[in-house]
Amino acid sequence: MAEELYEIPVAELRERYMKLFTAAVNDVLRFKYKKNCCFPSDYLPLRENMKMAGIAFTIKGAPDITTDGEFEQRAQMLEDLHQDSVVVWDCTGDTVTAQWGEVMTMAAVRAGCRGAMINGIRDTDAILEQGFPIFNKYRTNVGMLGRFRMYHYQKPVRIGEIEVYPGDFIFGDIDGVICVPQKIAYDVLVEAEKILDKEVQIKGWVEEGLKPTEVVAKGGYF
Repeated sequence: MAEELYEIPVAELRERYMKLFTAAVNDVLRFKYKKNCCFPSDYLPLRENMKMAGIAFTIKGAPDITTDGEFEQRAQMLEDLHQDSVVVWDCTGDTVTAQWGEVMTMAAVRAGCRGAMINGIRDTDAILEQGFPIFNKYRTNVGMLGRFRMYHYQKPVRIGEIEVYPGDFIFGDIDGVICVPQKIAYDVLVEAEKILDKEVQIKGWVEEGLKPTEVVAKGGYF
């Protein structure tokens, strides 16, 4: 089913997005499609060199002291993760608990998941050892059981100003995370690749010694 979401196979879409940078994708979304698709700026990569790209797998949760069925629901969610997914977890503003840790990372990697955007993590060293891309707000040793719980998954969520639907395309790098609507994910990719090519030309002009005004006169920008 995942292969039918876009005009090209997901593997190719991912490979090409991973060669881009989020600023180029953002510029395409802003100026061509008039869309703000950037998640809040406090979601940052656990390590600066981490990048992720894949299909949005949405989860909704919130602070909650109930625990009945929580382990079973979380386990089923992990089983339902699909190849080339990226977890996007709407945590309803939680700033206390870790919704992600070592064992969840292990299960996600085995499922072919490509990364996660989430509020809190723990077992940080173990996550880093697995090389799994995480974009998070904070680290803590506080587990979620009895403090926070998942309500549902693979339904639309809102994080900041951005609505995310299962099947949207998620792309993250050192400058943050972007949600590209499913219907335009391929077209945005093609336009962002053009920006990448254009910037190679612009940097060449700068290296040649052209003045900034001359660069702009030739169709460049800064």
